[in-house]
Amino acid sequence: MTMPALTLPGKTPNTAQPRRLHRPLDERLLYGACVLVPVVALALFFLLPLGTIVWRSVLEEEGGVGLANYLALFRTPGILRAVGNSLLVGATTTVVCLLLGFMVAYAVQRTRIPGKRFVAAALSLPLLAPSLVLGLGLIFLLGRNGLVSNLIGTRLNIYGFPGLLIANVLYALPQAVLIIQAALRQSDARYYDAAEVMGATRLQQFFGITLPNVKFGLLSAGFVVFTVTITDFGNAVTIGGDFSVLATEIYNQVTGQMKFGIGAAVGILLLLPTGIAVYIERVAAQRQFGTASESALPPVPDYVPARDIPLFLATMTLALSIVAVVATVVFASFVRLWPYRLDLTLKHYSITLSGGYDPLWTSLAVSAGAAAIGTALLFALVLGLRRMPPGVAKAVYLLAVLPVGVPGLVLGLSYIFAFNLAGTPLHMLYGTVLLLALCNFYHYHTQGFLTMVTGMRAVPPALEEAASCLGGGVLRVLGDVVVPVMVPTLLSVFFFLFMRSMVTLSAIIFLVTPSTNLAAVTVMRLDEAGFVSQAAAFSTCIMAAVAAAALAMRGALSLATRRKAA
Repeated sequence: MTMPALTLPGKTPNTAQPRRLHRPLDERLLYGACVLVPVVALALFFLLPLGTIVWRSVLEEEGGVGLANYLALFRTPGILRAVGNSLLVGATTTVVCLLLGFMVAYAVQRTRIPGKRFVAAALSLPLLAPSLVLGLGLIFLLGRNGLVSNLIGTRLNIYGFPGLLIANVLYALPQAVLIIQAALRQSDARYYDAAEVMGATRLQQFFGITLPNVKFGLLSAGFVVFTVTITDFGNAVTIGGDFSVLATEIYNQVTGQMKFGIGAAVGILLLLPTGIAVYIERVAAQRQFGTASESALPPVPDYVPARDIPLFLATMTLALSIVAVVATVVFASFVRLWPYRLDLTLKHYSITLSGGYDPLWTSLAVSAGAAAIGTALLFALVLGLRRMPPGVAKAVYLLAVLPVGVPGLVLGLSYIFAFNLAGTPLHMLYGTVLLLALCNFYHYHTQGFLTMVTGMRAVPPALEEAASCLGGGVLRVLGDVVVPVMVPTLLSVFFFLFMRSMVTLSAIIFLVTPSTNLAAVTVMRLDEAGFVSQAAAFSTCIMAAVAAAALAMRGALSLATRRKAA
């Protein structure tokens, strides 16, 4: 599950609530600590690692400071080729995702096609698994020994650019659809009514009203897709083959050749287009959602056979393709020898390599830790910001949204430089479950923070002041006013951090050790070793855990909503 937090307006938290002139000392200390602790943690686990990777990129082997690592990039043909490949696959994936994403979003939002729930469920499947699962499923289907290759009697070659493009499109498409759907919801039915009265055809309304209204949403979705694609590691390492990209180049430079300086320089190189894309996406999101009218009437879709039937067929074909890729991975985990012996067996779930199921239990612990620590720190930060002066609140807000511009691979590599220094106090964290949890949390810090800010805006300031004036202390106000309103948001952020931590690969690939291996990395190791059926089995276990968390979140939110209504 992914929250469309990047499409929220980029406003600072509301600090304009009524304030008493003289707050008790304990209250001022509490709210000050609520800001200070998360900010110190941000400095320690985000700014410090980021600073170390910048430093290592300019630190030369002889011990001096210079641009030798960056100059070496231009002398390394593989890196220049990886830059071109990354831009090519990123741009192509973006174009395809925008076309398909708009088609699906329009079909779901503006037509009366049947099966909308099925489409939504199909689009959620790529979010329940590590990205490399999509590459694995494509290999099972379209690889040299894939199901389709054996059916048609031709050995297809899915590795390289074609396979990576398809895998990236399937991986990024759900996020594009979410953003474009949100943009389509901002339209006002009165514009269409006026156009119809003036005699405009449906096609003229589409090009004159619909497309102009969603242009910033399309721009926002495009840069999100580009960012996700250019920084993804799982699909590239699984199905990319000889088509090297920047993500795999960083991995090869660090783990294969132990060239940490060049790896850091490649990381900075990857950081630049990502940062630019994130900035443009934020501006586009603000333009799109800042122009919405509160009095807008949502358009009511009508049934137009000439439009709805083709859209239904195309949307269902795409949804079924996603289901087929993911379902093939699950099915292959129960097959004795894919694709030659399709009798069912459970032998692939008897995993003895890569520590057995220990990485799965470690992933559950890491994800629970990231969710618990992250939810607590984000709640404290947003709560404290409401009592801060506007200038301080804005500065802290900008710091809190910075992590979104740092790719997972770059963040994970920076953690090596910051925490793997013997003789420093921070070294005691290296190789621990706690550090992995913190890395995952700060990887998704911005999305959780923006969601928490949105939830905090629903807390009525007047109700807080009334409770305080009636003699309620700060803890009583929190317990009786703030927390009850924030329960749905707290649950959403907790499960979001848990589920993303379970499936992420890029942020932790450099930080795992033999004693703290994680499930997503184990899938990659099994696939690299040729145990593809066991990799499919382990992937199925991950998807089952994340799906269970998604169902638990839905149940918890439903229970919280009923209690609030009662």
